[in-house]
Amino acid sequence: MEHNRATDPEVRTARELAEHGSDIKHLQADMDKMSDDMEDVKQSLQAINKTLSEAQGGWKMMMMVGGFGAAIGSLIAWILNFIKP
Repeated sequence: MEHNRATDPEVRTARELAEHGSDIKHLQADMDKMSDDMEDVKQSLQAINKTLSEAQGGWKMMMMVGGFGAAIGSLIAWILNFIKP
């Protein structure tokens, strides 16, 4: 009886392990790429958050300047109305 090495359980197991090892390497490379991409996304989100924080501060300042300008304008109008006979 001839023994076929291709169907030998040990050979099949070794072949499957080699295939799984190759799959694991590919998965690890994909995970490393995803990890790098996630780091890029985190940095982008931090930049967006910083920009929004600066814009919020600018918005508050514009509201303060506008309110101050309106108050000064009202005061000038009141004084002009008071001075006019």
